[in-house]
Amino acid sequence: MTDTATLTRPPAAEAKAEHYDVLIVGAGISGVGGAYHMRDQCPDKSFVVLETKPSFGGTWHTHRYPGVRSDSDLFTFGYRFKAWTGAPIAAGDEILKYMGEVIEENDLGRHMRYGHTITRASWSSAENLWTIEAVRAEDGQTVRFTAGFLWMAQGYFRQSEGYTPEWEGMADFKGQIVHPQNWPQDLAYKGKKVIVIGSGATAATLAPSIAADVEHVTMLQRSPTYFVPGRNVNELAETLRALKIDENWIHEIVRRQVLANGGAFTKRTFEQPEEVRKELLGLVGTFLPADQVEKHFTPSYRPWRQRIAFMPNGDLFEGMKTGKVSVVTDEIDRFTEKGIRVKSGEEIEADLIITATGFNLNVHGDIDFVIDGAPLNFAETVTYRGMMFTGVPNMVWVFGYFRASWTLRSELIADFVCRLLNHMDERQAHRVTVALRPEEKDMELCSWIDPENFNPGYLMRAMHLLPKRGATREWQHTQDYWTEKDEFPAIDLDDPVFVYG
Repeated sequence: MTDTATLTRPPAAEAKAEHYDVLIVGAGISGVGGAYHMRDQCPDKSFVVLETKPSFGGTWHTHRYPGVRSDSDLFTFGYRFKAWTGAPIAAGDEILKYMGEVIEENDLGRHMRYGHTITRASWSSAENLWTIEAVRAEDGQTVRFTAGFLWMAQGYFRQSEGYTPEWEGMADFKGQIVHPQNWPQDLAYKGKKVIVIGSGATAATLAPSIAADVEHVTMLQRSPTYFVPGRNVNELAETLRALKIDENWIHEIVRRQVLANGGAFTKRTFEQPEEVRKELLGLVGTFLPADQVEKHFTPSYRPWRQRIAFMPNGDLFEGMKTGKVSVVTDEIDRFTEKGIRVKSGEEIEADLIITATGFNLNVHGDIDFVIDGAPLNFAETVTYRGMMFTGVPNMVWVFGYFRASWTLRSELIADFVCRLLNHMDERQAHRVTVALRPEEKDMELCSWIDPENFNPGYLMRAMHLLPKRGATREWQHTQDYWTEKDEFPAIDLDDPVFVYG
């Protein structure tokens, strides 16, 4: 499996910028997929992938806590061009292995530059070029690249640190406080009393994963989250395998089934929210008594205002049934020497506290962007379909779906980028920028995402940093894969929204 790659480079003393037609930022699920589609759809263009970490994987390289797994099925979180042959919900190391196979099978390693942290990206309209400055980990040197097009596939959270709120008394706690994103590989938790703060997929994964090794684990949540417990098996896939159907066909057929079911479910959450709510709570009720379902797993919001995670085999609920896992729904009053005191007055004792409290949104990779000498404030731009921005030439940003697998959108965007690059060649254009049409200049602008539709904490905390959305679909990140899968291929690249130069 390929996990490192070194390209021949000039001595540092020469300080000469390397040039590529396209520079992809990040070697996670989006960046590796982007590299594949560049090789496949734009074979004559040169490209390089710059990655901060020492290897590929993105999320799956960063997160190494016990039990780390996808919360999307791999038939749709996996790439459309490579069959997934495992269980629908996969462990982090299985996803890394899959991505490594994509790199190896398609000779993508030679395009990867690991250990390169981009600090600055400057656009020159005079040269129609991006100049990228990056710090090289192996020697601390700043190296420069130039590129005609910038493909931002760096993900959406800050890899270096997770989000942990400041609670009163944290310094008083005598034990250890750990965020899952910075999980120490030598962390000693066996035989200890553990509190996991959080109610999302990470907390619900961690608690049952360590339950067998600890004295007890308490999942402490401020408010409940929706979960879908079920067998980690796709019955259609298993049926087709029993019939000896080729795995590539199985991947495509099951992928279509998952997407059809997901589209129908998402539609129902808007049209029949109370019925869906009852169904979701009914699934939890097959594992737990009604009083626990009502107290700990009945959210106050309608389904899909925040992500709904699949829970393989109901493992959190099974852990609760054994007595090794408990859930407390309450607000934190303060940390104490022995643990955490909640607003009801109860003190929960712990030797180790894990803050599964989310992450910090990473707006465009924490890179200093400059356009023709002027610093760029993305919050002053308007987004075109959640991937391009007014006043920002030759750049596309990958931001996936919340209600469907991230990779679905990353591949729609990859197709669009490759088509756009080829179209620019046909027009002999070296620059493209999106711009509001004259009739849209007075269009009402709003925040990136409508908080009434989707409001996770990491977005709410960073909304002021994100681009604006307009009143029509073209100027929004719609979160609607089931429509965008038809809209994106039909985008008219000669529409006045695209300004070529």
